[in-house]
Amino acid sequence: MSRNHPVAPRSYRSPLVSRYTSEEMSYNFSDKKKFITWRKLWIFLAKAEKALGLPITDAQIAEMESHAEDIDFAMAAEEERKLRHDVMAHVHTFAHCCPTAAPIIHLGATSCYVGDNTDLIALRDGFNILLPKLARVIDRLANFLEEYADLPTLGFTHFQPAQLTTVGKRACLWLQDLVMDVRNLERARDNLRFRGVKGTTGTQASFLQLFQGDHDKVEELDKMVTEMAGFKKAYLVTGQTYSRKVDIDCMSTLADLGASVYKICTDIHLLANLKEIEEPFEKEQIGSSAMPYKRNPMRAERCCSLARHLITLIADPLQTASVQWLERTLDDSANRRTFLPESFLAADIILSTLQNITEGLVVYPKVIETRIHNDLPFMATENIIMVKTFLAEEIRPLLEPYKANMDVKVELVL
Repeated sequence: MSRNHPVAPRSYRSPLVSRYTSEEMSYNFSDKKKFITWRKLWIFLAKAEKALGLPITDAQIAEMESHAEDIDFAMAAEEERKLRHDVMAHVHTFAHCCPTAAPIIHLGATSCYVGDNTDLIALRDGFNILLPKLARVIDRLANFLEEYADLPTLGFTHFQPAQLTTVGKRACLWLQDLVMDVRNLERARDNLRFRGVKGTTGTQASFLQLFQGDHDKVEELDKMVTEMAGFKKAYLVTGQTYSRKVDIDCMSTLADLGASVYKICTDIHLLANLKEIEEPFEKEQIGSSAMPYKRNPMRAERCCSLARHLITLIADPLQTASVQWLERTLDDSANRRTFLPESFLAADIILSTLQNITEGLVVYPKVIETRIHNDLPFMATENIIMVKTFLAEEIRPLLEPYKANMDVKVELVL
């Protein structure tokens, strides 16, 4: 059902998906992508095992490849109802359409081979979706601060009149935070490794048995599958799962981004009240059902609302990592199905919305000038050289890797 479907659905749907997030981020955490990735991982494993000498045929691999994307979700649901095991339900469903390959699907692997590795792929791909969007926000803000670098405005500390700054200099504060976020997101993405082929407790015992104790072949198997999945390295040490501190690292960078966006949009909210700066306001937009003349900063408020949700999600991976007993406990499973996708969905939404805001910010110089004269009639304006230096030395070089995505526009659905 599409977002604009005229018939209301009978079951709950997360508004992150039904109202706000992009199709690409929604697909990144969808069941379809998840279970196609599981099948691809089984194909990678079979190819690597065959290359290293296990009795797997080209016909078996070809059969698996021909059915990589035609998933019978109804059958999988029925299998899971009977087996109470999602991975084995999909093993059986895949085997049903690949009878020749059935004996070698998931050969030697544990559930976390598909579960954890798929999560790592989704995290990597999620960062790759977010980073160009963050770069576009920085580009739009850089254009804004360049345009208003020399427009004097009253600065506030404690939200009380302080000294003069410029509209562009104030935007530098926003930009600097977002520059830190780009670097943090890139670092978190680049630090991700693959769980790889580690067996049930991280000892690779099942694969050693398959390869009759040949450690070199098991290590090569791990390396081959890791490279097929598009990763340069795998974690050297795991329990049954990759360390849940990896989730903390990823989610904390997103929470950090949420804090930046919250601060920026709160500033815009305050400046809208002062009538100095205003977010875009559509021709037919209604500010309030009771007071339609109002020009409420609803986009900035939406960003603040969802950024607050994003910030709170970091508590979940912190607690999860702290209570993983020994090699693993399963109480990390159900909650990760929610906080991993919701963090990326929320980050995706606030960046798209912030891009929309920054593409249409309206400045009212006369209102700003009047406030300066009313509050600080005797203060001279400083020449803010740092704004243009900041643009030249920090912002423009940072945006170079994302130039191909700069012209993408966003249109808010709601």
